[in-house]
Amino acid sequence: MAGNKQFSALVALYKNDNLSYFKEALKSVFNQTIPPAEVIIAVDGPVPAETEDFIRRAAQDNPKIKNVFLAVNIGRGAALGKVLPMCKYPLVALVDADDINLPARFEKLFNCFEYDSALSVVGGQIEEADPVTLKPFAERKVPLTDADIKKYIKTRSPFNQMTVMLKKEDVLKAGGYRTYHLFEDYDLWVRMAAAGLKMQNLPDTLVKARVDANLYARRGGYKYFKSNKALQD
Repeated sequence: MAGNKQFSALVALYKNDNLSYFKEALKSVFNQTIPPAEVIIAVDGPVPAETEDFIRRAAQDNPKIKNVFLAVNIGRGAALGKVLPMCKYPLVALVDADDINLPARFEKLFNCFEYDSALSVVGGQIEEADPVTLKPFAERKVPLTDADIKKYIKTRSPFNQMTVMLKKEDVLKAGGYRTYHLFEDYDLWVRMAAAGLKMQNLPDTLVKARVDANLYARRGGYKYFKSNKALQD
């Protein structure tokens, strides 16, 4: 892998994603010290015509961009589960459709895998920012070492999922992404930890995450409770 810094970036997009935010997110994916060799957009069901026009034109203009259109909305976890195996490269960076990736994000993550080939997943820290002004108002810190991650995972998710780079083969061996409403990533980390796979977080802030006033309302409700209970069972 050394000297051949090629990896995939994977983003799930659906009808309610803000197109302006997505354009900024996609720009930040390419505005990197090491940009991805391919960017796969998993289009989870029908999207507005303006959004579809944009991603089709983007793929025509940039051969690195590949769109995978799913006929119906199946949810982020199921969409990632279907499309992750289509990624060409052994390492895959997850990208959120509305967040800003800081310019050295991919290089820092890729270098971790070059330094330690035993790693299966690496992430980092985030700034939470106002969605319009992008003014940061909080940070979400997660544990750094494999040992601390595996202690932390017993009670909460040990990764900021929008910062993560994965070893595709190891994810698939652990069962890949499954459908758990709002818990798709946590579910995956638990299974990867149970399989004894090595994990790491960098102390660096890698992503500026848009967080709006409705975030916690979206996380609440019966579906959240049901997913949490299913994960604990």
